[in-house]
Amino acid sequence: MTEPGPTELGRFLRARREGIHPADVGLPPATASRRTPGLRREELATLAGMSIDYYTRLERGRETRPSPGVVDALARALLLDADERDFLRSLAAQAARRTPDPPRPPSRSVRGTARMLLEAVRPNPAYVVSRTYDMLAANPGGALLHPGLSEWPASQRNTIRYTFLHPAARDLLPDWERKARGCVAQLRAVAGSDPDAPDLAALVGELLVKSPDFGRMWGRYEVRRAGDGEKVFRHPAVGTMTLSHEMLDLAGTGGQRLIVYMAPPGTPDHDAIVLLDRADTTALVASLRRPAAASAWTEVFRSYVGD
Repeated sequence: MTEPGPTELGRFLRARREGIHPADVGLPPATASRRTPGLRREELATLAGMSIDYYTRLERGRETRPSPGVVDALARALLLDADERDFLRSLAAQAARRTPDPPRPPSRSVRGTARMLLEAVRPNPAYVVSRTYDMLAANPGGALLHPGLSEWPASQRNTIRYTFLHPAARDLLPDWERKARGCVAQLRAVAGSDPDAPDLAALVGELLVKSPDFGRMWGRYEVRRAGDGEKVFRHPAVGTMTLSHEMLDLAGTGGQRLIVYMAPPGTPDHDAIVLLDRADTTALVASLRRPAAASAWTEVFRSYVGD
């Protein structure tokens, strides 16, 4: 009889085990003769207080029902943070259930009240995304924040797909590597609770095929919940801007979020978002196809600031 292959739980455990240096957990530093990246299985098993055989069966997918105590012990031994602990618990629950029927993807319909919010926060760029970051609705500034995204078919407008596959993304995001790793870590968090969901599987499958960078980052099993903070955009039409942002969960929508970008009034960053909000969408998109004309459009729109 064929043995089962590794589960997502086993793959996660191996990836995180191989990412920990022995010195991180109080063991002697690795030497040049050490062939195993990170911790050995027996070292992690000892740190977690379990037998080597049991841990090996977990990692190889032959054991799929670890107790909550075992999961917590592994989380401590692997030095997981709060998001990663939640992810590990979700993977353990999924491994135990082994459900063959994938759930239906959540609705892409955006409530009228959410669309009203998009208008209410103008001139701040804002948009509504699905749990896998499909852009479902946007106000004028939000639609123009990612140059070229609005030219894709509506079903393909996804900010993570944009980050890895659109040629403008690396110019738009000065710290592209960090931003891209954050995108992947957020998708991993979704996979912890709903790994077989069709919307997630389709996006991850496409990116694994089309982007070696995505494949490299996906294999790290980094996990991070989405949060607030600052982002830098090097926008071809309005220049470089540093914007704060907030993410608001929309209750009863299957994971939709409203994302709003902001800057203090009276600052150059705020002037830039006013420009985006007041721009004629068709004209601005056309100008961005001609890089030499983009600066001219910037000057035209700057003349309106303060009206």
